[in-house]
Amino acid sequence: MAKISYMTVGSNRLEEAKAFYDALLGSIGMKPLFEHPSGGRLYRGKGVGMFGVLGPYDGNPACIGNGMMGGFDFETREEVDAFHAKAIELGGACEGQPGERMPKAYFAYFRDLDGNKLCAYRLGE
Repeated sequence: MAKISYMTVGSNRLEEAKAFYDALLGSIGMKPLFEHPSGGRLYRGKGVGMFGVLGPYDGNPACIGNGMMGGFDFETREEVDAFHAKAIELGGACEGQPGERMPKAYFAYFRDLDGNKLCAYRLGE
């Protein structure tokens, strides 16, 4: 199961983004927690924190953070592979195929529909 504390990403295409994250996060057991006043949605899973896709609080258009990235910590490499594949299947863009980046550090990178960069990883065997 993935582990995340709390993270949000912005979107200018909230309906499409919610469909993307409903399917992607649903694949790891995270479910919608509540609808956000911005038109976005917050998600939560058993034993994990919250993730949100929101319209920006200041009312300006959402933009990707250059150098910003959030990560999902998985228990197995197979879970990393499956999460990455699901993101790509849903229209996300690959930013780095799953693989070992250093000894005992397995990472995969992708961008969501708005260009926000996320990663899935497994540390250890």
